[in-house]
Amino acid sequence: MESAWIKGMDVSFLDEIEQGGGMFHDATESGDALRILRDGGVNSIRLRIWNDPPGTYCNLERTLLMAKRVKALGMQLLLDFHYSDRWADPANQWKPALWTDLQGRELEQAVYDYTYEVLAVLRAGGALPDMVQIGNEITYGMLWPDGRIGAEGDPVAADGQWARLCGLLKAGIGAVRDTDESVRIMLHIDRGGDPEGSLSFFDRMEAEGIDYDVIGLSYYPWWHGPLEQLSRNLDELAARYGRDLIVVETAYPWTFRAKEGFPLIVENDEALPAAYPATPEGQAAYMKAFADVIRRTPAGRGIGFYYWEPCWIPSQREWSVGHANNWSNLTLFDHDGRPLPALYIP
Repeated sequence: MESAWIKGMDVSFLDEIEQGGGMFHDATESGDALRILRDGGVNSIRLRIWNDPPGTYCNLERTLLMAKRVKALGMQLLLDFHYSDRWADPANQWKPALWTDLQGRELEQAVYDYTYEVLAVLRAGGALPDMVQIGNEITYGMLWPDGRIGAEGDPVAADGQWARLCGLLKAGIGAVRDTDESVRIMLHIDRGGDPEGSLSFFDRMEAEGIDYDVIGLSYYPWWHGPLEQLSRNLDELAARYGRDLIVVETAYPWTFRAKEGFPLIVENDEALPAAYPATPEGQAAYMKAFADVIRRTPAGRGIGFYYWEPCWIPSQREWSVGHANNWSNLTLFDHDGRPLPALYIP
């Protein structure tokens, strides 16, 4: 993964979509969504893993099954440790239930042991990841309250808070290095359009001596601003840290027409660039422009992207995570499971 362009997809919901009856079609044939993605030029898959999630999807057992499928199709694997039983993001970074009473060294040891165990199981199954995220969108830390470094509107985190977060990061990173030195390590924050916030976070990682390989960013234009902001951020990060960069979450709408009974998180074009309408063609044009921004990162440090949940079609209303499908106009398949033109953008 170090030199080749990564055209990746996060399909963490795919297992549940398939079990719920969702189907995908290539031309006139029904088929495996992973195979359709691969034939569309996708060369890497991202899977999130939760410690003990409701409904069991995205746990270790189900992740192993999906990881084996990914490897069998010749694609690479990015494993996204949330270190939680549910969503981890800038507003939610809660400990797994089994770790509720753990603190300090005991919590660090739990992170190490769990990370090592997961990777050992995947390696034994012939599905060792090529890259691993230590936490998901850890802009304000992880494993709250122990590893919390602030939140929107909070004062600057104290040194002690940073030390606790970095102890947890080092535990997870140590487990990856002890498993296999070839597995690359990513740190992921959500600040794709925020150069100042990104530099502040990664400056602290440098100061604390965190051993990682790749910077990961989330970038959604309706939340993170225009492509020009992403470009500036990538340029400044590449110049300062000399590490590879991946936009590890992104998406763009192809319609504002919802299937009856399914809400939409992006309902109109108020926060979207006018040059790219919410049509299949507009989505494809946007994805080309977006990919070109990453490719223009100095010194070839922009090495690819992962599209978030391109397969989350409106096939079912009830989900194990208790989360409505509000993503059905941000997929790379239409409501009937047929691929959209944006899938084929290199």
